[in-house]
Amino acid sequence: MLVNKEISWLYFNERVLQEAENAENPLRERIHFMGIYSNNMDEFFRVRVATLKRLESLGKQGSIILGADPKKILKEIQTIVLQQRDRFNKLFHSILKELETENIFLVNETQLDEEQSAFVYQYFIEQVRPKLIPIMLGFSNKFPVLKDDAIYLAVKLHLKSNKTQFALIKIPADSIPRFLLLPKKCLKNSIILLDDIIRFGLKDIFYIYDYNTISAHVIKLTKDAELDISDDIVESYVKKVSMSIKKRISGVPVRFVYDREIPQDLLDYLIKKLKFSKDAAIISGGRYHNFKDFMDFPKIGRKELKFEKLPPIPHKDIIHHSGILTAIKRKDILLHFPYHGFYNFIDLLREAAIDPDVKEIKITLYRLAKNSSVINALINAANNGKNVTAIVEIQARFDEEANIYWSNKLIEQGVKVIYGVNNLKVHSKLCLITRQEGKNIVNFSCVGTGNFNEVSATVFSDVFLLTADNRITKEVVKVFDFFNKNYKDDHFRHLLVAPFYMRKKILKLIIEETKIAKSGKYAAIWLKLNNLVDDEVIQALYEAAANGVKVFLNVRGMFLVNPDLPELKGNLKAMAILDRFLEHARIFIFHNNGKNLYFISSADLMKRNMDYRVEVACPVYDPEIQKQLKYFMDLQWLDNTKARVLGGNFSNRINILGEQKVNAQLDFYHFLNNQ
Repeated sequence: MLVNKEISWLYFNERVLQEAENAENPLRERIHFMGIYSNNMDEFFRVRVATLKRLESLGKQGSIILGADPKKILKEIQTIVLQQRDRFNKLFHSILKELETENIFLVNETQLDEEQSAFVYQYFIEQVRPKLIPIMLGFSNKFPVLKDDAIYLAVKLHLKSNKTQFALIKIPADSIPRFLLLPKKCLKNSIILLDDIIRFGLKDIFYIYDYNTISAHVIKLTKDAELDISDDIVESYVKKVSMSIKKRISGVPVRFVYDREIPQDLLDYLIKKLKFSKDAAIISGGRYHNFKDFMDFPKIGRKELKFEKLPPIPHKDIIHHSGILTAIKRKDILLHFPYHGFYNFIDLLREAAIDPDVKEIKITLYRLAKNSSVINALINAANNGKNVTAIVEIQARFDEEANIYWSNKLIEQGVKVIYGVNNLKVHSKLCLITRQEGKNIVNFSCVGTGNFNEVSATVFSDVFLLTADNRITKEVVKVFDFFNKNYKDDHFRHLLVAPFYMRKKILKLIIEETKIAKSGKYAAIWLKLNNLVDDEVIQALYEAAANGVKVFLNVRGMFLVNPDLPELKGNLKAMAILDRFLEHARIFIFHNNGKNLYFISSADLMKRNMDYRVEVACPVYDPEIQKQLKYFMDLQWLDNTKARVLGGNFSNRINILGEQKVNAQLDFYHFLNNQ
């Protein structure tokens, strides 16, 4: 029995909402979690609900593909979304009251005093009004194409002629900050949203109309954001992706949210023009939408309103002003982000860029920081005469345009760019540095679980293995050879490489543990993942648990397993941690008769990862690092502050085992710091 993937995801996002509701978290962090929850929900509708809508349109064939009735799943999604919406709205009003106790007030256009009104009006005239171009509805038969994920003010003017005029104004939150901090008064901080600044200036926008009343309410449209890339091999890959990105503008609407105070005639008009059906995701809400912008809530108030900063810890095996390549050659190094600073990887690239003996650098790029130091280091290496090759995956969802930009930048500077692999998405996190040492060629590899992105590395919990172990590096060379010659199919003894060997090897490892358990010996599997949804792997884990294997699953996101099945005999336990850092590392441990096998992986256990992507799971051979990984995994299982027990009933209850308070993330930070 498998849980539905989309429903499972909604309960993952509920864990984010729980963190926003958790009064033990600092107030501004709770607002940040509200923003994350909202952003997650937007992407859920743009991708997952959009996919279900596509399947629904296929009728019976869609049900066969999904293995369930898409219409039924969509109905269940709507019920859960509305329940969570009510919790979210209640939370927002509670947060506003708590902000007021901190002398922070969110005010609207009707609550401004004379001095504030003058300040807001001047800001509106100088900064906001030039960005506004109202669309008068009804002037033509063609309804405007609304931008996905933007917010609009739907305006109603009741004219003195007793006629009604509707209009739309796009709120330019992409070019103007969503929040404006008003002049401080008697320790009182007041903030007004861009939405309300525009409402304040409506009379200056529609002054040519003779009206009795005017009102404006926020609406938002979410569209299908999946790319449709044709198989026309004549077109270049980049051109096809670019064209698909442009098609997102006219994507099929999948959700419409609105201020519940909107006049009924205006709402009816919009729904009719947008051609929404009765069973569509039409969701009423409060005065404000696009709460993802609340992740950038103004940095005001006491420092206690934020989590205490945890400075990056220097790695004990990397000596300042000493060669990193030399340190890696001495022993394997495991970087834990964000506990260790990402600057260590940047320093490695910088050292390679200026080392006269380094001949070549190869790297896979998936998501990059806006001002990427990784790109700068690669360009510097190319300028210093190194042969630099970047495997750029264009189809990194919502980062396609950025990746096209960066690939062009690299090409301009002499870097060889390979645009992934035909019909496969390159999701592996690999870097290879080749150095000439006398007559010998020495390879250094970085194999990671997360992106080469210095911004996300401050909030995503990931691991990077830096190694000169020939068993690993020679196979990393083979992976890069495959990128260059896609027809080349090498044999891998150490790396688990998808789509060739990963599925088969992981299933084999699970089966081996099952055999050990059947022989009467202790057998165990520990898996830490973002998502566990692959049917074949789950069935193998069910079989293992049913035969006595102790299965410990630590899964942050989508989770299709039901640990409560009686045939599992209580041998399968599952949990998820949601805290200040986003748990992103994938770590696999197999007991193997007491000789534990350790792997770190770029891949989750999903069909798409193991069958349709180039992914790499890397063995960890260094005994010291193995102990550290086991301590890390055990500590997460002891967490009783942020760990949720995962079960078939989606309770998301906090793990309450143990008398001593354990926070895995903070405790692991202190563990590394003490080292």
